[in-house]
Amino acid sequence: MRLLMFDMDGTLIDSGTSITNTINFVRANLGFEPLEKTFALEKINDPKINPSEFFYGTKEFTEEQKTLFEDYYHDTCLKDLELYDGIQKLIDDLKSDFTLAVATNANSVFAKRMLNHVGIGQHFKTILGYDSVARSKPHPDMVYKILETHKIKKENAQLIGDSHKDIMAAKNAGIDSVLVNWGFSDHSEDAIETIAELEQRIQAKFK
Repeated sequence: MRLLMFDMDGTLIDSGTSITNTINFVRANLGFEPLEKTFALEKINDPKINPSEFFYGTKEFTEEQKTLFEDYYHDTCLKDLELYDGIQKLIDDLKSDFTLAVATNANSVFAKRMLNHVGIGQHFKTILGYDSVARSKPHPDMVYKILETHKIKKENAQLIGDSHKDIMAAKNAGIDSVLVNWGFSDHSEDAIETIAELEQRIQAKFK
């Protein structure tokens, strides 16, 4: 058995507009100025910052912040949502040869809804979100849980994501990873630019 784990936001789907709009909705309710989209999305993926402190000025996310975010995102997350070019064909090419899974720092209920909306949800045997484990990426909990669920050895798995949090989660779990550069971050090194390059990396790993 061979396993491919994908991050969702910024890797499979471009959800940047709705994520930024939701963050800015919460910020507006808390009396903060809106953030520019590219800046906000890059900070979401930055493992060196505390996101609750950076976006909302609190050490941890409060219940008010969580409720504001989830209610607004629930109503708007399917708007402006699209697959990145080439992802549909990639998944179609891979689905018969690999077990496919999603490991996302989004809520798993939203993730399933979003992936179904863009037409690929049914191809993933497991979809885990931050609410599915004790600690989200860059911690390896999701990776371990997916490996355990499908009884797959580390050497037969690869994680694909657009963030250093994804790469750190893979490294912390001892599995191979691929950093893609069509997502929310603009990586200066070690990232691939195209789906064709991703297919080459997958083939190189599993040949």
